[in-house]
Amino acid sequence: MNTRILLLKLKLCAGIGIKSEYRFYQWMIDRYKIIPDNINISAEEIAEILMLNKNNSKTFINSYNSDKLNSVLNHHINHVKWLTILDDIYPECLKESYMPPIVLFYFGDLELLKTKNLAIVGSRNNTEYSVRIIKSIMPDLVNNHITIISGLAKGVDRLSHLAAISCGGRTIAVIGTGLDKYYPKENEELQRTIAKKDLLISEYPVGVTPAKHHFPERNRIIAGLASSILVTEAKYRSGSLITANLSLQNNRNILSVPGRIDSVLSVGCNELISAGAKPVLTSKDILEEYYY
Repeated sequence: MNTRILLLKLKLCAGIGIKSEYRFYQWMIDRYKIIPDNINISAEEIAEILMLNKNNSKTFINSYNSDKLNSVLNHHINHVKWLTILDDIYPECLKESYMPPIVLFYFGDLELLKTKNLAIVGSRNNTEYSVRIIKSIMPDLVNNHITIISGLAKGVDRLSHLAAISCGGRTIAVIGTGLDKYYPKENEELQRTIAKKDLLISEYPVGVTPAKHHFPERNRIIAGLASSILVTEAKYRSGSLITANLSLQNNRNILSVPGRIDSVLSVGCNELISAGAKPVLTSKDILEEYYY
């Protein structure tokens, strides 16, 4: 089987998750060094390589060999845009990050993956403070051709995408559902706009609805894609801090907007600064990471 299609088939299979998919990719590297265009391998052999337990192995093998899966596979091959970790366009920074996705589904302009970028993350329940900060820094970021990455959630994510678009800039949205699902529903119009004019990315096949564990998984992709990440408002132990910590593990630049010490939504940001993140007072503090 064509190796790219094999990776897509694994992504669509029941009985395995992102850790198993990555383990198989690592096995290919160890086994072949230079991964061939075609690999002949059975479901049973894959299950053994992945060291699946009895129940997961049975689920996986039945799914892999099913007519239903072949139908879903053919639909994705013929009607969905996708790329794999083996493709030249796949960003090297993402490939070298923590547990990179083996397959990504997308709508839009993949050339944006080659541009300078900044991830902006923060609270879903942001205050006016984030609104003012994002509006103040965005014109300079856009004028310096920096693509804005975020997760198309409520709050700071939505603000960041909208601000980039309103300033005539480019944006990449990484979502935690299939490309055909909208979560939260209020972002449907924005998601459609990004899919058409910028870049919408998902690790999940079409039809997949939101699940709690999808969002930490999505955060690792944001952390892998971004060369720098800015946190505007974040509670203690929030999802934004998880993304920042993943970025730190990937040796990326961590920037944080300082806030009032009595503000719950500034606790995370102030702690990041205390731990060594760069405080952002103006857009110049961000641009220094790219030009100086």
